[in-house]
Amino acid sequence: MFKSVLTTVAAGLALMAGLVGAAGVPSTAIAAADVTARTADVTAQKAGVTARTAAPKPPKGARAVVQVSPNPTARRGQEVTITGHCGGGKGLKAVLAGLDREHPVLENIRIVRDDPKRFEAKATLSPRIGNGVGPVFVDCGGEAGVTLLVTHV
Repeated sequence: MFKSVLTTVAAGLALMAGLVGAAGVPSTAIAAADVTARTADVTAQKAGVTARTAAPKPPKGARAVVQVSPNPTARRGQEVTITGHCGGGKGLKAVLAGLDREHPVLENIRIVRDDPKRFEAKATLSPRIGNGVGPVFVDCGGEAGVTLLVTHV
């Protein structure tokens, strides 16, 4: 019995020695992985992509995406098209443009398509608008989005 205990201990020590001896292999593998990661970082930087420049995902409630075209606009009364997607929202509910009701950027806003995957609305540039920049907001029933409309009238 004593001999079998010694055999078990000897086998355990041999196994541990093998693991300790193999510790050099993982450190080599780690070094190789580090070189690979650095190479990937350099390649990404050459392509203009870094972790710092990648845009974070917007917070819940602000994931709708909206575009206005033409942007910039060229004349008062010009018709513009508002398109985008609801980013998980229920569908296009409203389009608002400007900072208050007395000075709207867009008038006669009509929702043409309220599909959450691809919405579309039409509007005309206010005849009282001047040169500048104004926000265009969309309400998608749980998600909102905003873009800027540039006017050169």
